[in-house]
This record gives sequence, structure tokens and C-alpha cells, in this order.
Amino acid sequence: MPSQSSFGKALGLATFASLVAAAPCDIYASGNTPCIAAHSTTRALYDGYSGPLYQVKRDSDGATIDISPLSKGGVANAGAQDSFCANTTCLITVIYDQSGRTNHLTQAPPGGAASGPQPGGYDNLASATGAPVTLNGRKAYGVFISPGTGYRNNHASGTAVGDQSQGMYAVIDATHYNGGCCFDYGNAEINNLDTGNGHMEAIYFGNNDYWGSGAGSGPWLMADLENGLFTGINVKNNQNVPTITDRFFTSVVKGAPGLWALRGANSAATPLKTYYSGARPNANGYNPMSKEGAIILGIGGDNSISGQGTFYEGVMTSGYPSDAIENKVAANVAAQKYAVTSLVSGPAITVGSSVSIRLTTPGYTDRYLAHSGTTVSTPIVNSASSNTLKQQASWTIRTGLGNSACVSFESKDTPGSYLHHTAFVLRVDAANGDKQFNEDATFCPQAALNGQGNSIRSWNYPTRFVRHFNLQGYVATNGGPDQFDAANSYNNDVSFAIGASFA
Repeated sequence: MPSQSSFGKALGLATFASLVAAAPCDIYASGNTPCIAAHSTTRALYDGYSGPLYQVKRDSDGATIDISPLSKGGVANAGAQDSFCANTTCLITVIYDQSGRTNHLTQAPPGGAASGPQPGGYDNLASATGAPVTLNGRKAYGVFISPGTGYRNNHASGTAVGDQSQGMYAVIDATHYNGGCCFDYGNAEINNLDTGNGHMEAIYFGNNDYWGSGAGSGPWLMADLENGLFTGINVKNNQNVPTITDRFFTSVVKGAPGLWALRGANSAATPLKTYYSGARPNANGYNPMSKEGAIILGIGGDNSISGQGTFYEGVMTSGYPSDAIENKVAANVAAQKYAVTSLVSGPAITVGSSVSIRLTTPGYTDRYLAHSGTTVSTPIVNSASSNTLKQQASWTIRTGLGNSACVSFESKDTPGSYLHHTAFVLRVDAANGDKQFNEDATFCPQAALNGQGNSIRSWNYPTRFVRHFNLQGYVATNGGPDQFDAANSYNNDVSFAIGASFA
């Protein structure tokens, strides 16, 4: 339990201790608004739950494993995942529903807005290792949603339909967002199509301001009610909804006939703030609502797939939870002490150092990652090479432009230009301060998949690693849809010996 925080003082320490002792779905049940879906890859959301939290698939052989809590009601067994996924990559294939209603989330199918990039138009699955955190010092993994990634259940049981009441909360990473549509969690259409105003009721997080916004430049917590992201009764803006900057953020959306609310707070300790509570938006189709009852994560109701974000835990309830019940849930979340942990591993790479990056694939070990202009390739480089080529094969390690926990590679021969990916092809271009460029230029080195040096994982697409293929540079998945994703020789081709630079 946290020390005597402002939240604890406000509630009284004895009361606060009793609140955090119960898990979120036990708290909701005590308020007669039981969970009808409970999803988390980090922990159990019932005190008595010991079943599987999520399933991962190993890319090396297609085998799967269910990851359960270390103990009843506890934190996920991240060690079991780490052992299972050693020397290969893994994807999250199922996020299990802990409520007993089998409202599990699986790979989302194509929809009216977009077909996903996988065979059959299905969306991508999330990396099993893209979002490491700790809960009270114990390691766990969240669900890192890159654009194109999504989960869905179109046959959910017990979810609100029509104008029925429901509540939901989600713990997210408020520093991982974009303006794409739509990073959502909640109630959506059952046919993957936009079927009209009021057919959704889901948590949205990001800085998309096309439909609605809050104060400042975002990102904001909003409600995706279909054909609109809402912050209050006004269609376009509610200045009471702040720009959110918390690393871990507890978000709440709830709705009942003629009524809805938007609440949230830093997940660390503070009580929930009510940003809006009142009448439905003043636009046609939202009063009464026409909810359909599917469950989505990471996408819009019509499979809009350009949003990004990170999800750690969340539930959906039957009935409209009271503010008091939600505050108790927030207290329990605070007691978990969500914290960041390292995104890098393997041989140390020092910020400020100059390096060259050598291939370790047999038959290619005299080649290095280099560039000529904007093009990234893997020429042979040695002591007899020209000074120009030596410069082109040399990089300065910088603090990650898009995430300071990782690194960026600045070109030695063209200072101010960085290695980055565009459409998963590696390039070198001048940094322009753009958020997208910064994220595309950020990489998280880890222990090499083939055991020789480092593999260099893309931060914003953590299923993808820097790879050489046909002597060119890419960020590639293991067995993905593109030619450069070929599974053959993948571990070798994404493993590099990072050493002292030629220049």
C-alpha cells in the first residue's frame, strides 16, 4: 500500500487500507455493478483469480503458452514468458477475460475502415515484450499497440446493448499516443462496421482533435461514441478535460440512459477527477444510445487501425458504477505501484559513444550497417576502405528521440541526421522535430536473438527489429507479410555486433 499519500489522508488511512485490499472486480461487485469483462496482462483483477491472464505464441515454432498470476490474485508470471520466449520473438494472441463469461480478446478481423496487414485482412498482434513494467517491484508486461494492431470480441456476453448502463476503466501509458483513430477500449459494433451515431461507448486516448478535444494540445481522455470523440455535452470541446502527461493513467468512461461521465487520474495515488458528468452530447443519435456490445482494444469500432497506445488492465461492468466505487478501484490501482523498468538489455551501449554495427549472419560478417545519402545498406567495410565509407558506417549513440529509455543512431558523416524507418524501410534523414520521426528513429537494443551481440528493436513497432535483407536495411517482423519479414535466417539477420566505430 502507498505511504500516507494525499489520497490516503483524504480517505483516512484505515479506510484507504481496506479499499486497496480488494481487487477491482471485487470492488465493483460490492457496488452491485459487477465486471462482465476483465482484461489484464499484468495481474489478476479478482482476489480469487488464478487462471490464465493471456496467451503468447512463440515465432520460432508456433507454440503457445498461457501466462497466469504468480499466485491467486497476484501479478503475472513474467518469468514464465521470458523463459518461453528466450532467443526468439513472441506475440500476445489472447487476452483472457477473468470474469468467467469467456469475453476473451483475440486478433481483430477486417472492418469497414480498414483491413489489417495480416493474412485475411486481420490486424497485427502485439509484441509480448513491448511494454515491460513492474507492479510492487514484480515484472510484468502490458499490451503495446502500434498502428495496425488490434483485438476484438464480436460475441461478448453480458455487455450493455442499446441504452443499457455500463462502466469501464483502463490503466494506460499516457505518454504513448498519437492522433490516429482510434486507440479505444470498450463497447463497439458487432459487425466491424460504422453503424451510426451512438453505436459505441468506449474509452479513447490520444490527441485526435477532428471530432472533439479538451484543454491544451492533448493527449486527452475522451469517449468514442461512434462518429465522434466526446469530452462533454458539447460536440467539439470541454476545457475541463486536461492534457494528460502522466506515465500511468487510470481512465474511466461510464454511461446510463440520458447520462454519462468521464473521469481519470494519475494511477500513482491521487483520487479520480470528474472531467464531465451530465447529459448526453447535444447531437443526433446519442440519446438514447444504441450500443451493440462487442469489445475492442486498440482500434475503432469499424476497425480504424491508425491509433497507438499501451494498455495494462481494464474492465467493463454491468450497471453504472458510483463515483465512490470507482475511487476505491483507483485506490487499488495506486496500491499496485506501477513503475517503469528497463527497455534495453544485452551488451551495454553508451550514449555519446561512436559505434559501427557489424552483421553476424554467417557469410556476411565482414559487412556493416551503413548509408549513402538516405539509403541504408550493408557494404563490406575494413581498414582498407575509404574514409568516406568508414564515416558512412559509423554512428553516434544518442538518447532516444522518441523515448529517453532507448537510443537513436546519429549519422557520423552527416550530424543531425538519424537512422529511422519509413514504411519499415531504413533511411537516414535530418531530424525535423516531428513526433512521428522521433518515434521512428528510436530503438531499444536487447540481447541478440542469435546470442551474438545485440538485436535492435524498433521502439514504436516492437514486433520489428533492424534487419539486413538482400543487403538493404529494414525493420522486420519474424515471418510477417513482407518479403523482408522472411522467417529463414531471421535470428541471425537481426543480430549485430556493436563495437568501436571506424570513424
